[in-house]
Amino acid sequence: MKRSLWAVVPVKDLRHAKQRLAPALSATERWVLFRAMLEDVLSALAASGGLAGILLVTRDPEARALGPRFGAQVLVEDENRGHTAATSLGARVLAQRGVAGMVQVPADVPLLAPDDVTAVLEAHGEAPAVTLAPSRDERGSNAVACSPPDVLPLRFGDDSFFPHLRRARALGIEPQIVRRAGLALDVDTPADLAAFLAAPSKTRAYAYLMESGIAGRLDALAADRG
Repeated sequence: MKRSLWAVVPVKDLRHAKQRLAPALSATERWVLFRAMLEDVLSALAASGGLAGILLVTRDPEARALGPRFGAQVLVEDENRGHTAATSLGARVLAQRGVAGMVQVPADVPLLAPDDVTAVLEAHGEAPAVTLAPSRDERGSNAVACSPPDVLPLRFGDDSFFPHLRRARALGIEPQIVRRAGLALDVDTPADLAAFLAAPSKTRAYAYLMESGIAGRLDALAADRG
């Protein structure tokens, strides 16, 4: 496999991430969980073997210190403009460097495995090309590979998958679609958290939820409601 694509990982401020998990987790618990998920993602990317590099786009000091531990380069944002802006910045910088392509991966897909990255890279065609991995509800885009890196106007959110499909086709590009369990689950809501806990894994995020007692607490709450 030709190592021509870079992974782009946009990261918000760790201590203010995952606000939609507030009904289930405290601010400190959300921060620690998000850091654990980021480490899971960076670990999988570093072990994938098929990437030319990893670019972490963030202004968060903790994330900036964490990235090099996994071999990632850090691109510092001047302000936190959100997921779409961070990814687009990474794509522009890679395009300016002459990089052949990029694959965007969010920091909150803790089940990501090296084989999932390989599947995206193997499905991805010659430029101009777009490859999409949808979220489990087929609404979000949990991985977007683009060659060249800035070929596709990006806009992430709860309903980004089909808009990305339409934008690619409007450019005359028929996207490849990759459906992988390791990419399908992004942990944003209490329902996502429950789905993650329902399938034990050897991830840092799962270990934290179990060892901290959070998993037991959520189980007890669910039993009381039932």
